[in-house]
Order: sequence, then C-alpha cells, then structure tokens
Amino acid sequence: MLAELFAVMAPVLAGAGLGYLWVRLGHPYPVDFITRLVFNIGTPSLVLASLAGADIDATTFGQTMLAAALVILTMGAATFVVAKLLRRSWRVLLAPMMYPNTGNMGLPVVLYAFGSAGFAYGITVMVTVSLFQFTLGAVLDSQGNPLKTLAKTPTVYAIAISMALLLTGTSLPPWLANTVDLMSGFTVPLMLITLGVSLASIQVKNLRSGLGFSLVRVPLAAGVAWLIAGWVGLPPLAQSILVLQMCMPVAVFNYLFAQRAQREPVYVASLVFCSTLLALFYLPVLLALLM
Repeated sequence: MLAELFAVMAPVLAGAGLGYLWVRLGHPYPVDFITRLVFNIGTPSLVLASLAGADIDATTFGQTMLAAALVILTMGAATFVVAKLLRRSWRVLLAPMMYPNTGNMGLPVVLYAFGSAGFAYGITVMVTVSLFQFTLGAVLDSQGNPLKTLAKTPTVYAIAISMALLLTGTSLPPWLANTVDLMSGFTVPLMLITLGVSLASIQVKNLRSGLGFSLVRVPLAAGVAWLIAGWVGLPPLAQSILVLQMCMPVAVFNYLFAQRAQREPVYVASLVFCSTLLALFYLPVLLALLM
C-alpha cells in the first residue's frame, strides 16, 4: 500500500517541486501566459479527450455534477459558521471554503490514483467547481456579467460537446480525437509546475491560522461529500473521487481573486500555502481509505 501511495504522490510532488525550484533558482516563468494556455486550450482539450471517450454515461455524469454542486453550496452555507469559529469575515472565507484545488492538484492525484476510469469523474468535479467559480464568484465579486464570462470560457463549449456525444452515444472523428488527445497532454504537467511556481511566489505570514482553517475545512468537506454522494446515489468510484476532490487544498485562484478584490490577500495566501503543505500529510491517509 505504501508503494502505491508513493507512486500516486511522487509525480505530484515532482511536478510542483520543479516549478518551485525553477522560480527559486531565478528563472523566469510566464504565469499569465501559461495560465491562459492551460485554461483556454489545455483544459477544454482535456475535457473533450477524457469525457468523449470515457466509460461514463450521461446520467452518471449529470449525477456527479449535481453532487459536486450540492457539496459546493453546502460548503458555502457552512462558511458562516466557520467564519464565526475562526473570527474572520465570511466574505474572505467563502471562496476558500467553496473552491478547492481540483485542477492543478486534484486532477493529477485522481489520474495516478484511479487511472483513466476515475479521471473522467475527476474532470467532472473540476468542471463543476470552475463553473461555480466563474459565475457565482463573478457575481459576488461584482466582476461583470457572469453569462458573458461563461460565453468566453472555452471549457463550457467542451462540456456541451462532450454532453452531446454522451447523450447520442457517438465519438469524435479520429483526426479530432487524436488532436485533442495531443493538446491535452501538456495540461496536467503544466498545472503541477504552475502550482509550484505559485507557491514559491506566495508570501506567508500566518502559518497557524492557515493550518487551523485546513483542520476545520478538510474533515467537513469529506463528510459533506460522502453524505451527498450517497444521497444522490453515485457509484462507489465516483463517490471516492468526489470526496478526494473536495478535500483538495485551497485553490491558488482564490488568492488571485482575493488580491484583485483586496479582501485580505495576505491571509488567503496563508490558507493556500498551509492547506497545500498539510495536504502532503493527509492525502496519503485519505487515499489509503478510498483506494
């Protein structure tokens, strides 16, 4: 079991470690360009390549999205209690509570832990989190029309095409399937490297509060995800992946959004860094229970 857990965590640590060392050694890394590349080309290609050929029916896909959405909303509601417990503003804690790092860290862990069969479920959860982040998040932060944001998000079109393929039982033409498969290949490695780069760029000033938040959020997310997955009736594999994805550390995007909205970005930075650091210890335990 230890060898299996190490095999899962090693690529994640190696990828993030490369990004961290790259920046610490003084090499330039175009974070904005890489983020746009991954978000606009890599992620849509990954969605198409994973869902179009996945052994998952439209009903299970919809159930997984529904379960993920319910977990996100429940975690949002729980923010008000957690905010009182930690004596922080609920506006600051709302995004870190609702949006775990299901992309940069979640997808690689799911891929190496559960293989291609589970990766489709991991993609589904990641897509649901992203949709909430760029719609509800845009509304709460007053960042413009969320519908316009969605219309400019390539991943939305990739989801629509994948759903059409799942509902009709058809597949992509070989030339297109090969193309999106090739384009999707750079996505996961770049996600991990960018995660390491982002962590190296974040200045942490309050380790105690960051660790305290994670110790509250992770067990809560695990319990909520497990209960909702059982209530919705997800298959065991999908249930395990929903729990795993929702227990991922705080997404780096939350720090970027907090910085843009000027909502205690230094505190949110500590949540991102500390939750990611703590994940190195609790994820192997969680994987041992779920695999």
